Amino acid sequence: MNTLNGNITTIQSHEGISLVKVKSNDTIFTSIVLDTPETASYLQTGHSVKIIFKETEVIISKDSKPNISIQNQLQCTIESIKKGVLLSQINLNFGETIIESIITTNACEQLQLNKNDTVLALIKTNEISLSPND
Repeated sequence: MNTLNGNITTIQSHEGISLVKVKSNDTIFTSIVLDTPETASYLQTGHSVKIIFKETEVIISKDSKPNISIQNQLQCTIESIKKGVLLSQINLNFGETIIESIITTNACEQLQLNKNDTVLALIKTNEISLSPND
């Protein structure tokens, strides 16, 4: 699991669902949460939270400005690549944090990924979980 620390900047709620924006490493992450400030005490502007997402949910793009709906777009540098027969682990340098991505080795080769390449890490809003930072 990838885990980052951040602070909630805004919360927009409707019918038991909240769209929460969290700032980490000068980047705003967006998450959909099946709670509201009324049902989850940690959902308060300014509160510290953990941003959690799976390695398999980190999509890699070499296009620096893709015209797509994914809101969580993190500019990163490839720290290392560990190629396996089917899957490859890509370690991405995001600020002072390493984010892991697991993609198919076929995709890694098609993108011609190399150490020190600048890439975008893309994570769908519904794939990011938030947890109180107790």
